[in-house]
Amino acid sequence: MKAALYARYGPPEVVQIADVAKPVPKDNQALIRVRAASVNPLDWHFMRGTPYAVRIAAGLRKPKDQRLGVDVAGQVEAIGNNVTQFRPGDAVFGSCHGAFAEYACASDAQLVLKPENVTFEQAAAAPVAAFTALQGFRLAGLTANEHLQPRLKVLVNGAAGGVGTFAVQIAKSFGAEVTGVCSTRNLDMVRSIGADHVIDYTQQDFTKTGSSNQQRYDIFFDCVGNHSLSASARVLNPKGSHVPAGGSTDVWMFRPIARMITALVLSRLVTRKLIPFFMAKSSKDDLTVMHNLMQTGKVIPVIDRRYSLTELPEAIRYLETGHARGKVIIALEDQNNS
Repeated sequence: MKAALYARYGPPEVVQIADVAKPVPKDNQALIRVRAASVNPLDWHFMRGTPYAVRIAAGLRKPKDQRLGVDVAGQVEAIGNNVTQFRPGDAVFGSCHGAFAEYACASDAQLVLKPENVTFEQAAAAPVAAFTALQGFRLAGLTANEHLQPRLKVLVNGAAGGVGTFAVQIAKSFGAEVTGVCSTRNLDMVRSIGADHVIDYTQQDFTKTGSSNQQRYDIFFDCVGNHSLSASARVLNPKGSHVPAGGSTDVWMFRPIARMITALVLSRLVTRKLIPFFMAKSSKDDLTVMHNLMQTGKVIPVIDRRYSLTELPEAIRYLETGHARGKVIIALEDQNNS
């Protein structure tokens, strides 16, 4: 079978498509015929080995695991001896190691059935981005409650990106009043996925004070990280929460560490909750939440571009520009059949 491998850290050119043996599922795993996978910033951070803290887990001088890709959707080809929830032929989605391949193995604890009304591409778009949104909102105290009163006001900075498009829809499905921040070209798209209000960051800095009627929010879900924490705190209600869900990464980790320290200090000086850092984790419960949200049509994954497996380096290069609208998908054979 063909799979994407990287033997050293570096730019997208280090990724090679090679012929490798088809994996064999362990007792608690399912072998998946991959129909689609999605590209995440996580993938290019591991590919480049930056920030250098990544190499503590991935390998100091070169990657210990040469496979790339986490988000996967496909059909179960075979199951391990202890797997009882799935059977060959089932359409599933979830998380695994080495999703950029024709076949991949995933733990049954990291998979759920794909909703019938969702394509493989849409299902593959969900896991990492949805985990980030769901778990970030949970830290801020927002969970499923369509009849939430009073309605929490949520600001999503970077609302047109991979995580942002999920955050807007999930917050809306939870009963929040959602404002999305994006560029001019994405205003209509962000409205179309449910945002009650939109802010064009090219025309307005939403953190600027000076207006008596300036809008303040209960949750600032920040996918960009392009404002200081003190500026971010200004747009929050007295007991509001700032959730960092992305942003630029300094190679040496100085900036992220400085923000973490600042968040801890400011949190002691103000009533607002400034979460310094969180890392989303794979969760079968959260996959089930997403299954239900997608099945009911409350969340429809936004897909920007589709690439073939051989075009993976180009797909990663495009994602690194920071201008993707929604998710970037790697589509394999028969990917459009649902």
